[in-house]
Amino acid sequence: MELILKKKPKNPVIIEGFPGFGLVGTITTEFLIEQLKAEPIGTIKCDDIPAMIAIHGGEVMQPIGVFYDKKHNIVIIHIVTTVQGIEWQLSDVITKMAKQLNAKSVISLEGVASPMQEDEKMTSFYYTNLEKHKKIFQKNSIKPLKEGIILGVTGALLLDTEKLPLTCVFAETHSAMPDSKASARVIGIIDKLLGLEIPTGPLMKEAEKFESKLKGILQQSKNVSEQQMKKRMNYVG
Repeated sequence: MELILKKKPKNPVIIEGFPGFGLVGTITTEFLIEQLKAEPIGTIKCDDIPAMIAIHGGEVMQPIGVFYDKKHNIVIIHIVTTVQGIEWQLSDVITKMAKQLNAKSVISLEGVASPMQEDEKMTSFYYTNLEKHKKIFQKNSIKPLKEGIILGVTGALLLDTEKLPLTCVFAETHSAMPDSKASARVIGIIDKLLGLEIPTGPLMKEAEKFESKLKGILQQSKNVSEQQMKKRMNYVG
C-alpha cells in the first residue's frame, strides 16, 4: 500500500469516511468534497482492492482519493470501493499521513447499527481524545459512545489513540443500505466542529443524490470482487 501526495498541506484536519454500515462515511465525504470544492491532491494505491475504476461526470474517480480544501485546511480521504481485508493497512497509512502532515486532528466517520426503526429517533455519538472537540460535543448535547463494537478502519484507528489526535463521529442507522439521513446528521456535526458554514437547505437532496450514485458504484465493485473470486477458484480447480 502506497500513499501518493502531489501536495502536502501543513497542519490540516484529516477527515476519512470508509464504506461501512449505511455508507455514512462515504456519502458524507463525497458531500463535503463537492460543497467545499476540494481539489484532488493524491491517492492511496493498493494491489488488494478490485481492479475497477469508476467514471463520473466524464472524469476518472480514484478508488481511494485524497482531496484538499485550502480555505479550511482540510484533507478528505474518499473511498468508492470495498476495503475489506485491508483495514489495518489503511489505518497505518492514515497514521503515517497524519504524522507526515502534522495534522491537527483525524476525524473518522462511521455508521453504527441501531434497533430503532424511526429516523426521528436516531441519534449520534462521539469518541475523542481532544478536549476542544469534547467541549463542542457537550455544548451541542451530543453524547459519548459508552458501549459498542467498532469494526473496520475506525476500529483499527481507535487502537492508535496514543499516536493520533483522533475524533470519531458515530451515526445510528437501521439499514445496511446507503443512509443519507444518517449522513446528514454527521455533516451537521462536522459543521459544528469545524465551523464550515455549509448551507443546510439542499443537504438532504444532495445526500440522496450521492446515495443513489454510490450505491451503484459499490454494487459494481462488489460484482467485480465476486467475479475475481470465481476466476481464482477456477484456477485452483
